[in-house]
Amino acid sequence: MPVREGLPHPRGATWDGEGVNFALFSAHATKVEVCLFNEDGSEEIQRIELPEYTDQIFHGRIGGIGPGQVYGYRVHGPYAPEEGHRFNPNKLLLDPYARAHTGDLTWNPAIFGYQMESGDDTTYDERDSAPFMPKCVVVDPGFDWKGEPNRHPVPWDHTILYETHVKGFTKQHPMVPEKQRGTYAGLGHKSVTDYIRSLGVTSVELLPIHSFINDSQLLEKGLTNYWGYNTIGFFAPDPRYASEREQSLREFKEMVARLHDAGLEVILDVVYNHTAEGNELGPTLSFKGIDNASYYRLLPDKKRYYINDTGTGNTVNLSHPRVIQLVTDSLRYWAGETHVDGFRFDLGTILAREPHGFDEQSGFLKACGQDPLLQSVKLIAEPWDCGPGGYQVGGFPPGWAEWNDKFRDISRDFWKGEASAAAIVPRLCASGDIFNRDGRRPFASVNFITAHDGFTLNDIVTYNDKHNDANGEDGRDGSSDNRSWNCGAEGPTDDEEINDLRARQIRNMLTTLLLAQGTPMLLAGDEFGRTQQGNNNAYCQDSEISWLNWKIEEKGHSLIAFVQKLTSLRHNYAILRRNRFLSGEYNEELGVKDVTWINASGAEMKDSQWKDEGMRCFGMLIDGRAQPSGIRKRGGDATILLVFNAAAEGVNFTLPECAGGDEWTLIIDTNRPDAEEAISKTGDIYTVTGRSVLAFGHPNSEVDAA
Repeated sequence: MPVREGLPHPRGATWDGEGVNFALFSAHATKVEVCLFNEDGSEEIQRIELPEYTDQIFHGRIGGIGPGQVYGYRVHGPYAPEEGHRFNPNKLLLDPYARAHTGDLTWNPAIFGYQMESGDDTTYDERDSAPFMPKCVVVDPGFDWKGEPNRHPVPWDHTILYETHVKGFTKQHPMVPEKQRGTYAGLGHKSVTDYIRSLGVTSVELLPIHSFINDSQLLEKGLTNYWGYNTIGFFAPDPRYASEREQSLREFKEMVARLHDAGLEVILDVVYNHTAEGNELGPTLSFKGIDNASYYRLLPDKKRYYINDTGTGNTVNLSHPRVIQLVTDSLRYWAGETHVDGFRFDLGTILAREPHGFDEQSGFLKACGQDPLLQSVKLIAEPWDCGPGGYQVGGFPPGWAEWNDKFRDISRDFWKGEASAAAIVPRLCASGDIFNRDGRRPFASVNFITAHDGFTLNDIVTYNDKHNDANGEDGRDGSSDNRSWNCGAEGPTDDEEINDLRARQIRNMLTTLLLAQGTPMLLAGDEFGRTQQGNNNAYCQDSEISWLNWKIEEKGHSLIAFVQKLTSLRHNYAILRRNRFLSGEYNEELGVKDVTWINASGAEMKDSQWKDEGMRCFGMLIDGRAQPSGIRKRGGDATILLVFNAAAEGVNFTLPECAGGDEWTLIIDTNRPDAEEAISKTGDIYTVTGRSVLAFGHPNSEVDAA
């Protein structure tokens, strides 16, 4: 195979039609070899040294090979853990820029750079790890993006996120061909995309699909890393989710195209904060053997050890320019080459950390902020990690949205009866007390009550305590701060009164989520009452505990219809998804107050009532005449009145006066989800059932026909 100098860019293995250019960054290595394998990766057939080193990039072009070629790297350099270096050419390494992986990791002592049996990471291991390693694959990037004329980014104010898992969503889906269940192809199946679209959601947020590793301690228990937060390849879709593993990249692109055909965006949950290599006692799979001192944050005075701000053993070093480049190259690849529409960043605080701590002006955030492609997609941070000063909700710069756990916690507490009306009011207004700065918009608050991590919505109202026995940790894992309430019985019950209350509480929380200002995120399955049997930490459950059960009962279908009604309201009533924060201040020029808080007598709330910790019933009147943009003129949207009652008893609520007419139309009553729309008059008394939500529309205002 002819070898030429090649180019130091682009990184990774790039096919040019006649050969492949290899380029690998390492600031401290002395030599890099490309290992070529046979088709199934079982036999190393050639080892070729990359001939050139330019600006810390080893590179070379090998002729006569192309798509489908299986390869890996061996990197030479000092093995000096005390200095932060862990080079060991006996270990086959994955290319950080590989577009596809093949094979699975076998946990064997040979995959460790040190003599694993000794427990001493300063020792040196000479065993070849190649037989036990997954391998990289050269890909053909070409793809005919059929259906892409239908791709239209969803404006933030219309966005409703729908969080799910590629495998779990379709593993038991009866309409998906058996071979495609649990795969990219399954999620792109028309029956699936039609269903998701029918819910009224706009954007499918997928748990990690980047190639990841199963932890050895889980495999020993017969469990697995189901969620996938253990990445080892930032450019490679995990082949386990492909119905044809050798076509994993093509199948992923097909899935994206089919979701786009249905008018749905694709958001990827990405894990750039740590890798699967763990701490000093972890395996050598890629970055650790390529340039440990550059890719990871090490203790400054003890470089043998890793800074562990992630709680997973290591922390990716986003202070290094080549590491920033790796992550931003990865983001641009997924957005540009695979056409995904945005990213949710796991433990996002890590990405903005510099040696001194979280910094809104960190190198990574600056890199994203100036990038034209990344500014055109949705960027969502999980704004916390377990390091010092790791809780940063509201701390990200303009252009970013953030998961808002305050919305989750206070909403749960309010409907449980443990949070006051005054506490939930800011959360209903897109948490302007947190996000209203620097021109940020209400969409910056990603509101959620449930997510993959924790109880499902059904389980919030069914269990007081977590039930994680299947995880094999004697119930020690998972949070104990669930803010849940079983409504009178732990677990499923035949008590109709309890079941009615649970069903109403589910509707209450869905209504709170989908009619509040900000960006709502719905957990897949909550729309039909999915349960995990009380498991609030199902990260290791690749089983029926985690998979969606599509044998939906009648009450589940009723709940789906209710969710569809709520999402339809949100899309049709612009006042429910304003692009400006509600202030409650009276606009003298326009003679309008954007939001007025109403007490049960139909009058505006008084300070003394806000201070009443026992007050649980109030109204939120959002005036459609409020100024909708920076142009000083009245809006022409419908006016909405939301009435929340978290008290156990019913409350007689007087419908307030509203400009433009004296009629209110009942749209939602969570106590009567199938109730027909009914007209009431200003001054009429409506009995708000204990623990319920009402929504009234003003019929004399123009309804936004969005």
